[in-house]
Amino acid sequence: MAATPLPAKAVLLTDKPRGFSHPVWAARADRLQSVTGVILGLFLIVHLHFESSILLGKDAFYQVAQFLEGGIFSETGHGFPILTQIFSAFMLIVVLVHAVFALRRFPTQIGQWRALRQQMQFLPHEDTKIWFWQMISGFLLFFLVPVHLFAMMTNPEIGPHLSAERVVHQNAWMLYVLLLPAVTVHAIFGLYRVSVKWGLTTQRFAMLKLAKVILAYLMVLGVASLVAYIIIGRALSLPVVPFVPGL
Repeated sequence: MAATPLPAKAVLLTDKPRGFSHPVWAARADRLQSVTGVILGLFLIVHLHFESSILLGKDAFYQVAQFLEGGIFSETGHGFPILTQIFSAFMLIVVLVHAVFALRRFPTQIGQWRALRQQMQFLPHEDTKIWFWQMISGFLLFFLVPVHLFAMMTNPEIGPHLSAERVVHQNAWMLYVLLLPAVTVHAIFGLYRVSVKWGLTTQRFAMLKLAKVILAYLMVLGVASLVAYIIIGRALSLPVVPFVPGL
């Protein structure tokens, strides 16, 4: 006996894409991924420049730290560490949202990884290589960034001596050695891909060259800042006394 065919309406309902496979939700997910990625990328650029103020001396970094913690609203001029905790929690939420939407495109099967590698060997396209390294760096950041943000939420005190203590005596340098290249590569190439994807530029090759220059510049800036913290931290004696200008 022949099977009774489903009504046309039932077939349409069965084949209807759901979740992020639906074109509308997929487009919204792409926008959210791009928006959160831009927020994180721009924050990284600003963050590395604030951190690099240590290269100008302890006093310069101290003033920057107090400004970021709202010291201008304090009678003593000393900032409020709770602001660091709140901002770190906010950035953790942004990171998690970005990661959730980015994981949609992450290869989850061995066969998908093999197909990607074969495509990269057969067609060595520059943007494909960039996407590959974004996946690798994104995978690392999924573990590294929450560790850094949790540390800032549980121990929000920052300053020339306290930050150097965290780097040297609490061995945070091991985290930053991995975090710096991964987050810089992911952020800068991510901003490049967003600018090309959403039509913010038509000069793809010029934008890619600019991205590589910015990447190299930020890496040098980040490494120099990390070395400065290590030098300061190694000169400190325990227990560490917070830095006070003029003393």
